Order: sequence, then C-alpha cells, then structure tokens
Amino acid sequence: MALNLDGIIGDSSALADVFKVLGKVAPTDSTVLVSGESGTGKELLVRALHHNSERRDGAFVPINCGAIPKELLESELFGHEKGAFTHAIRSRPGRFELADGGTIFLDEIGEMDLSLQVKILRALQEKEIERVGGITIKKVDVRVVAATNRDLESEVKAGRFREDLYYRLNVIPLHLPPLRERGNDILLLADHFLKEQSKAKARKRMRLSEQAAEIILTYSWPGNVRELENFMERLAILCDASSVMPEDLPEKIFLDIGEKPLKKMEEIQPARSVGFDWPTLKDMTDKELKLKDFLEAIEGRLLAEALERSDGIKNKAAELVGIKRTTLIEKLKKRGLL
Repeated sequence: MALNLDGIIGDSSALADVFKVLGKVAPTDSTVLVSGESGTGKELLVRALHHNSERRDGAFVPINCGAIPKELLESELFGHEKGAFTHAIRSRPGRFELADGGTIFLDEIGEMDLSLQVKILRALQEKEIERVGGITIKKVDVRVVAATNRDLESEVKAGRFREDLYYRLNVIPLHLPPLRERGNDILLLADHFLKEQSKAKARKRMRLSEQAAEIILTYSWPGNVRELENFMERLAILCDASSVMPEDLPEKIFLDIGEKPLKKMEEIQPARSVGFDWPTLKDMTDKELKLKDFLEAIEGRLLAEALERSDGIKNKAAELVGIKRTTLIEKLKKRGLL
C-alpha cells in the first residue's frame, strides 16, 4: 500500500530512507522516537505515521511537553478529578484518555520533568493511567510516539532523563534529517511556499531566479523548514517583482555562505579594464552611420543589456539606465523589443 505522505514535500535520498522505515513501522503498534533539529517537521512525520497505521480512524492527540508548565503537564496528560487542586471545578480527561484507540504524540519529551517521566513509563508499560486526585486506574489503548530535538543519550548520562524510559521509547528510532542535508528538497519546498504565499497575498505567482536558487541551496538553514517557510512569506510581502533576485535575499544568507551581500538593485558587474574608451568619430564612420543613428545604436545596446541583466524585469532595467519605466517601454516598442 502506498504511503499517505500528505503535507510532506521532498524526494531526496535522505528523506527516502526515513520513508522506508516509516512504511515498515506504521502498521505496527511499536513505540517510535523521532529525533531531529527544531523546525524539521517532526509533527508532520508523526501525523504520517498515524495516517498510515491501523489506528488512522482513531484520534491523533499531540501535546508539546516543553510548552506547558511542569505543574500543569501531569493534569494535561492524565486528566484530573473535581477538587484535585485550586480551580479544578470539574473533572476533566487528559490527553491519554482522549487518544484512546488512537495515537498520542509527546513532542519535546526531553523537556519533561523527571518525576513525571515515571508516570509516562507506567502508561507505556501497563497501558493504564490515574487522574490527578483520582483513586481509580483507567486502562487506555494508545500508541505513543515521542519526539525530541535533544540528544537523549546525553541527557540520560547527565541524569536529566530516565534511562528506562529512554529505552522504552526508543523501540523504533526515526531521525529526520536537517534541511541542509536534503539537497534539492530546499528548492521544492521554497517553490511550494512561494506558490502558497503568492495565492494567499493575491499576487502574481512568485519564483526564485536561477541565481537566487543557487544561493539558498548553499545556505545552511539553521531553522530548517520552519525558517524557509517564514522566509518565503517575507519575500512574498517585501519583494516587488515576481522573480526573486539575489539582491532580494537578506544579509545573513550571504554572511553564512561567505559572500559579499548585495544591496537592493545592485548588480554584480563583470571585471573591466582600467579606464574607459569613449566612442570615437572613427567608430561612427567605420559603421557608415550618421550621429543620430550612431547614438540610437548605442542606446539600443545599453537597453538590451539592461533587460538581460534584469531578467526582463522592466522596473529594474529602467532603474539600471536611469529612466522612467514608461520611457523605457516607449523606447523598447520603437525598437521592436517588446
């Protein structure tokens, strides 16, 4: 059966290796530990795991263990009974109960307090939980998938994560590679995000120029897919043209790849010899042209070069030669260049 990978974009070999493991583990009930840097899309991968499992018709319940204060996390996970603590005015089920028959996703589990890790271990081993303030044990049928951007083996050695819980979670390890290791996936994702943002902003479809594409392929993307998505949204708002040029890219990208940043509308000029040779009268007579025709020919060559350097974007071409866009269009029409 073909994998349902809705929302995951990429065809790199690094991602293909992940999909191979995903296809094998998804139909089972084995516990999976997904590792990877922040912003790589771990939740998308876990959702794909759920959608390709026998539990696909059950609930998928995510919880970010690092985003909830530790004194409230136990109640969020296991629920609480009325009167268990201040403001507990009614009984409330936790995420494990809500995920019964489905999958619970414990994101950033490396942030969890040691005292709570013991109760997670029990839920994994015994398939049972106890609400905060409760006196009864509840059986739950859930598949547990956890994710972290930390090195849990190092956390175990440092005494910040329980060794027994680590091995119970790490039955099937899945490592999601950082964006910088996914090659051409960077361009596939960038094009997807630009397309989505162009549609959302009700503007003409935006694309990366060849030069800009080469630059972003070289950038290390420390924030991974999340950084790329946010960056493409910024371009969709701030870039006036439909083609993203190198000068539209921020300074941090050039600093990262070790190149000099380009200012807006600045073009990289080819190497030129020292000095400048003005056209001479001989140049004009050799071409058997009158002054007016000679000047027209020079102007035509300059306009053609400006269009080439600006990839046909007339606003940029007009700025390069220092004239208004309307004037440029008139001159191009006169020469049959439109």
